[in-house]
Amino acid sequence: MDFSNQVALVTGANRGIGRQFVLELLDRGVQKVYASARRPETLDFEDKRVMPVALDLLASESVVAAASFASDITLLVNNAGISTGATLVTGDLTEIRREMDTHYWGTLHVIRAFAPVLAAHGGGSIINILSALSWFATTGSGAYSAAKAAEWNMTNGVRLELAPQGTLVQGVLLGAADTDIAAGYDGPKIDPRTVPRAALDGLINGSIEIIVDEWTAMVKSSLAGDPSTFYAKMAELLGTN
Repeated sequence: MDFSNQVALVTGANRGIGRQFVLELLDRGVQKVYASARRPETLDFEDKRVMPVALDLLASESVVAAASFASDITLLVNNAGISTGATLVTGDLTEIRREMDTHYWGTLHVIRAFAPVLAAHGGGSIINILSALSWFATTGSGAYSAAKAAEWNMTNGVRLELAPQGTLVQGVLLGAADTDIAAGYDGPKIDPRTVPRAALDGLINGSIEIIVDEWTAMVKSSLAGDPSTFYAKMAELLGTN
């Protein structure tokens, strides 16, 4: 893949993994990057190839406007997300719905809005930033895990539906990265720049799923086994047994 021919849009580009995606794309010589955020005034990129865009996943008019403005993209990076810490049984239902509205419905809305744009430019690619928590849950991650699980299988579904138009859909799964969203997590964290490097290298190879770290690889390898064994191991690793 020649990144100098690529025009990308990155959601949640003002910080964390989204910001690192913008920087990595610039380093790889991308033609243009639309850096989107709910509040574009928080974006502080100096490179003239970066174009700030207002995009709120929970506001349909914002998504439609962004797709109209960024009508030349060939690569869409769905990175924007939240973590409310809401629990499923006793947590605030408003917060639980906000998790699902953001990760599942919001991401799906962005994909639906930009799919025709990608088709008009030869198909292009979509990268969805997922999580190892798409495949398991921990105490306190119930709402987030459920929303990420939905987003993971939605990624599989849109991959099949968009294949006829030539769009490659890639899911990227990782454990904890050293970003604001994981500030309260005391376990090991990877360098957030690792994520765009792995994802973009995977695009070159046509990879539809990227496992970024050893933690996520371990989680995936356990899926065929007895879940009681896996959750006992998780309790030991996380010190909750």
